[in-house]
Amino acid sequence: MRIFKEEQRFNQTWLIVLMLISSLVPLALFINDYLKNPETYSVTELLLLLSILIFVGCFIFFIKLSTKIDQHGIHYKFFPIHRSFKIIPWTAIERIHVKTYDPISDYGGWGFKGGALWNRSKGQSITVSGDIGIQIILKNGKKLLIGTQQPQAAERSIAYYKSKYKQL
Repeated sequence: MRIFKEEQRFNQTWLIVLMLISSLVPLALFINDYLKNPETYSVTELLLLLSILIFVGCFIFFIKLSTKIDQHGIHYKFFPIHRSFKIIPWTAIERIHVKTYDPISDYGGWGFKGGALWNRSKGQSITVSGDIGIQIILKNGKKLLIGTQQPQAAERSIAYYKSKYKQL
C-alpha cells in the first residue's frame, strides 16, 4: 500500500512582503491623520484598526491545504473552508495525472478558485503556491486541480493506484 501525504501553507516571501506593505499603508494614513488632528480618532479606534490588520494579516497563514492519496482515493482539505477531509473515491475518477498549469490565466491565481466567477471549463482549483497540480477529471465531467509541491511523489502514488484500478 502506498500513501502520499502533503500539507501546504501560504508562506511565500513575496506574500509576506505584500501583506506587510498592504497593512502599513492604512496604518500610516491613520496615524498621519491622528497626528494632524488628535481629536478625530480615539485610542480605541486605533486599537481596533491594529486588531483588524493583525487578524487579517495572520488569517492567511492559518489556511492549510492537506492532500492524501491512499487506497480509498484522493482526500483533500482546504482549512478553514473544509473542516474535514473531502474524499474522491477511485471509482468516481475518470482520469488523473500530475500537470503543470498557469495559476493566473487558468484559474485567476492561487487559493480556492473556479466555478461561477472564472473559466468553468477548467473546473475548480485548490492551490497554495507553484504551478504544478494533480488534475482530477471525474466520471460526471467535473474537474478539480489540487496543487502539489511534491509532484514526483504524487505521480508515483497515482501510478501505483492506476495499476490497481485499471479504469483510470
